[in-house]
Amino acid sequence: MNTTFIAGPCVIESAELLDIVANEIVRINNNLGTDIIFKASFDKANRTSINSFRGPGLEKGIEMLSHIKQQYGLKILTDIHESWQAEAVSEVVDVIQIPAFLCRQTDLLVAAAKTERIINIKKAQFLSGADMKYPVEKAREAGAKDVWLTERGNTMGYNNLVVDFRNIDDMLQIVPNVIMDCTHSVQRPGAAGGKTGGDRKFVPAMAKAAKAFGATGFFFEVHPDPDRGLSDAANMLELSKLEEVIRSVI
Repeated sequence: MNTTFIAGPCVIESAELLDIVANEIVRINNNLGTDIIFKASFDKANRTSINSFRGPGLEKGIEMLSHIKQQYGLKILTDIHESWQAEAVSEVVDVIQIPAFLCRQTDLLVAAAKTERIINIKKAQFLSGADMKYPVEKAREAGAKDVWLTERGNTMGYNNLVVDFRNIDDMLQIVPNVIMDCTHSVQRPGAAGGKTGGDRKFVPAMAKAAKAFGATGFFFEVHPDPDRGLSDAANMLELSKLEEVIRSVI
């Protein structure tokens, strides 16, 4: 199986940002022979504060992602938070992502499965790798042909995550493609005064450790100037470092 790479900004901030990131992903694909999937969220519905930036919304967001697909020839991934969004999203994206907090929501999984798109289910912060057998069963029984799982860490007390890399092997017993979310796994949820904190310096090590444990894919949220990012600024990787990190795990 070829290694799966997913990269892009946390949220759609502007058309300019999407173009900057897409250009770099195309350049890296040409250099390394990879097939990086472009990701961005049209709505961050689970922000810490009601005053936080959420994105352009479904209609505008899908239009902007469609432009990236057509202009750059990239495969597209985005996440959904409500069942009714699945059909509209499926008209553009190649992969529908189920957020970690929502990975047990039966109606959401069924709606995504019925689109016949690839489904990437992120492991909840409160579940073990073995527990992900059940969300996968829901998706498959609803008709999903290709289901991926993504490790993103587990809650450790308050405002912290830890990664048990054994979850990767446990999830490989369920699906053949297990991805390491190298950026959300370095978060400090809610630990930055009304927003999520984190430390991006650990992202490269997360990727290398996950490879050692058998991960078949890697997920990176990236930004040309992460500290000015409108969502998950503390844990997004600098876009300029993406190629170097990918080289370290191929």
